Amino acid sequence: MDHGGFTRVPADDEINFNSQAAYVHITTNETIEGVQWKTEPDVGSVPMFADASSDILSHRIPVEKYALIYAGAQKNMGPSGVTLVILRDDLLQRIPDGLHTMLDFRTHVENNSLYNTPNTWGIYIIDLVCKWLKDKGGLSAMERENEEKSKLLYDAIDASSFYRGHADTDARSTMNVTYRLPSEELEKKFTAEATAQGLDGLKGHRSVGGIRASIYNAFPRQGVEALVSFMKEFERKNG
Repeated sequence: MDHGGFTRVPADDEINFNSQAAYVHITTNETIEGVQWKTEPDVGSVPMFADASSDILSHRIPVEKYALIYAGAQKNMGPSGVTLVILRDDLLQRIPDGLHTMLDFRTHVENNSLYNTPNTWGIYIIDLVCKWLKDKGGLSAMERENEEKSKLLYDAIDASSFYRGHADTDARSTMNVTYRLPSEELEKKFTAEATAQGLDGLKGHRSVGGIRASIYNAFPRQGVEALVSFMKEFERKNG
């Protein structure tokens, strides 16, 4: 990291794992600072767990590399209130006795995820989203679309000396594009004028400031094109 916060993920030769560790945990996409793992770290034989809430279904995942993947639905899958868990079978044998019933994954496996009354509406919406993804061509097509959307925005940032991308080039998130302007005053003016033009929600997270464009699966390419057009005009007037 630098004085501006985390800008990248560590390289494999920068990480020393304890081979006796119970697990290694990563967050596949960091939404606040716009940093994403492009490839999984080499963790050896240690089970790898991942919070994939913010980029699940946005691209293909080598599921076999993970022991556990969990993800809240609210970014790309559907409404909040549903959590997806993909669990490797052998981990069930390692669950200690005495856990609270609802915290024991065996409870949910043995009851086909129906131990308690499920969020039927939320699951129904996820079913519709999955059908939408299949109609688009599946995760491969969604991945291409997300790469193209984010490239439009990153290219606009890189072509300018007015805008400055936050994350390192090889760790840039396709979901959350973070960048800065020359001053906080200009950033406030940028977000205010963008909102007035229907480009809302661009203010960066309160802990880091700047600009954050969240372009999840449902966000259309036309929206990114509109933002790029606005950015060029704002730079022309204020650069």
